[in-house]
Amino acid sequence: MIASMLLNEATLLWGWLLYGPILLYAMWRAPWLELFSDSRRQHLLFGTVLVLCALWLLRRDFPSGLSFHFIGMTAVTLLLDWPLAILAGFIAQLALLILGKQDLSALGINGLLLIMIPVVIAHWCAKTIERRQPENLFMYIFFSGFFPAALTAVVCVIGGIALLWGNAIYEFQPWLEDFFAMVVLVAFPEAFINGMAVTALVVFKPEWLETFNYSRYLQAPWKDDRDS
Repeated sequence: MIASMLLNEATLLWGWLLYGPILLYAMWRAPWLELFSDSRRQHLLFGTVLVLCALWLLRRDFPSGLSFHFIGMTAVTLLLDWPLAILAGFIAQLALLILGKQDLSALGINGLLLIMIPVVIAHWCAKTIERRQPENLFMYIFFSGFFPAALTAVVCVIGGIALLWGNAIYEFQPWLEDFFAMVVLVAFPEAFINGMAVTALVVFKPEWLETFNYSRYLQAPWKDDRDS
């Protein structure tokens, strides 16, 4: 998460100009009828917001204005699908704003980094796996849970550093050993947290995952001759 003092006004404005229409589009595409008629989906949405708030509050704030925390949006996207995942992330942002843990002016750019990028990556990976139609359950867990979460962490770190570099905060040195070490340190735990969450959901509550094909992955592999 990036504080507003590290970014110029043009960057903050562009953050809102890009993030705002995406929020409106997500609100338009959200399944409101199903949400209001299904108490289970309501509980999942509000529970997800609560978990995101707790996860984003477990962070390390640096005096420079940067904050480090895990994202968790990969599992949220698989759980709610992309429109509600975006709205859940936005509600969690508002909660942090009320608690004084986020700047209103930087909410747009942080939303692009910490919500939009993870949702796009998770949605794209889930759709790619669905087109391949594998019958191996571990393919879904790895390529929809672990891999997109690790990729999300890498892209978010690169995007955040690019923003700071573009706002003349950081100057890259000729060597990048420290940068790549930081990316690895961020990507592995992010992949582990999201991957384990997806694994637990697949094992205990697969019907909660909007992107999970229950009939393909968990159907019986054989039929007893005595049943025929």
